[in-house]
Amino acid sequence: MKLETFFEKFDQFADAPDAVAKMRELVRHLAVTGKLVDQDPSDESGEQLLKKINAERLAAVKARQISPMKPLPAVGEDELLFELQPGWAAARLIELVMEIQTGPFGSSLHKSDYQLGGTPVINPASLKDGKIVPIDEMAIGHATLKRLEVFKLNAGDIVMARRGEMGRCAIVTENEAGWLCGTGSLVLRMPRSLFAPYLAMLIGAPMARTYLGGASVGTTMQNLNQSILAKMPVGVPPLAEQKRIVAKVDELMALCDRLEAQQQERETRHAALARASLARFADAPTPANLPFLFHPSYAIPPADLRKSILTLAVQGKLVSQDPNDEPAEALLARSLAERRRLKRTDAAEVQPLAAEDALGYDIPESWRWQRLDDLLVFGPTNGFSPKAVDYETPVRSLTLSATTSGRFKGQHSKFITTEVPADSDLWLRDGDILVQRGNTIEYVGVAAVYRGEPNWFVYPDLMMKLRVSAAFDVGYVHLAMSHDASRDFLRARASGTSGSMPKINQTTLKSLPLPIPPLAEQRRIVAKVEQLMALVDALETQLAASRATAANLLSALVAELTTQG
Repeated sequence: MKLETFFEKFDQFADAPDAVAKMRELVRHLAVTGKLVDQDPSDESGEQLLKKINAERLAAVKARQISPMKPLPAVGEDELLFELQPGWAAARLIELVMEIQTGPFGSSLHKSDYQLGGTPVINPASLKDGKIVPIDEMAIGHATLKRLEVFKLNAGDIVMARRGEMGRCAIVTENEAGWLCGTGSLVLRMPRSLFAPYLAMLIGAPMARTYLGGASVGTTMQNLNQSILAKMPVGVPPLAEQKRIVAKVDELMALCDRLEAQQQERETRHAALARASLARFADAPTPANLPFLFHPSYAIPPADLRKSILTLAVQGKLVSQDPNDEPAEALLARSLAERRRLKRTDAAEVQPLAAEDALGYDIPESWRWQRLDDLLVFGPTNGFSPKAVDYETPVRSLTLSATTSGRFKGQHSKFITTEVPADSDLWLRDGDILVQRGNTIEYVGVAAVYRGEPNWFVYPDLMMKLRVSAAFDVGYVHLAMSHDASRDFLRARASGTSGSMPKINQTTLKSLPLPIPPLAEQRRIVAKVEQLMALVDALETQLAASRATAANLLSALVAELTTQG
């Protein structure tokens, strides 16, 4: 398969993660392995080019312009990173340049030498996308420059990072000549006989970056020294072929730029269509308008779909109201009677919640705002967290991961040796709601409903357990607690200093305002949400499968191109 065919197939794998970035990597790989352009037998060979570079270097040594090169052993066949093309030669990287120079050490250039404005100092942070981008604060004055003038850059030099991401480099232009090589950089002085853009491309190619990264030293930060770079084995094509390769790479990179721009434009357009579709469905949330959400031409992110569905549910826009439904006041009265019977309250009536104490969105006239505490017949109470053991015991205690998704996942549990009486409130029973009272700000306040057998799990100290009255549908209460407005209410009241775990207490949780519809409507809402969420799950699975297929196709095409002769 030809590379042109690969680009023609782009639409088939455009959904693969980092598709364009991988295409750029492939182009660079093919370029430095000699598979991007044809070889021409009439070209002056790589061996002849190396002789010219060596002659140029010896002349500079004789003129005392540079120091003699320390001899290195010839490249062995087992060292080559790929099979050389006809006309190419094997060499160490040092054989392609006049010399390699390291920037001044920290003892020569201090932070106190830097100033705002002056002669730019080129450190790794200044190397971006193959260009030098000076940093205003990284500059020096005339006196410092005079002291360190041996480290000044010349036009045509290649300056490269010797720490951090390997392979970052740039060719020094006429306007940049005279700037200073910084402590974190290396300079490759170029001979007239070599095409500098080719060597810069070679250094930034995937194969070279892998080699340099693996050979670098340092535990906290990778550092590249002269000797590592100098002895890197490279393939040297004829000079004429170097120029053809760079021209082809530039052409294909421009094509990648266009493909990337098209992708961004498509994503922007699809995002606008998605927002419009969500808005149209929100204005008229009926089953007939579901195609606005699940549109075949573009995918609304599943996370956005789930948020929209939940918003419509708690605002009374997902199912219709029925005037024949038992009113919400009757549910609250039944809940109060149950709570009085359990001696949870001695109140004679349920206190209504003022509109200004609600969560900031409108609800239907038949609904009521009420605090969570008015719905509870148990809790909230904290669990406990004894030490886990690595063998099976009669008691399983949940971990925080069991509820961080908003859905109960019992596989996230551990065995403990503590004996828990059968009548202990630490045991969970079907329908209990668990709330994370302590976690990162992203997860604090997340609620999940336990569905399962009684006395099978206990819950940890960083969770609170609560149980709602039989007058309400626990599934609906969970939906209302999971909406962004409810989560924001709890997060805003979480305690904890900077760097510590945010926590909410029982009083905060009990004060959470919730919108309460009639019981029959609660059940209709839960059924509709489950139906729509199942569609979102299916869509998410379909999108994941599509991306996986695209990624597999991309990998197969890349493998075919990189292995063909």
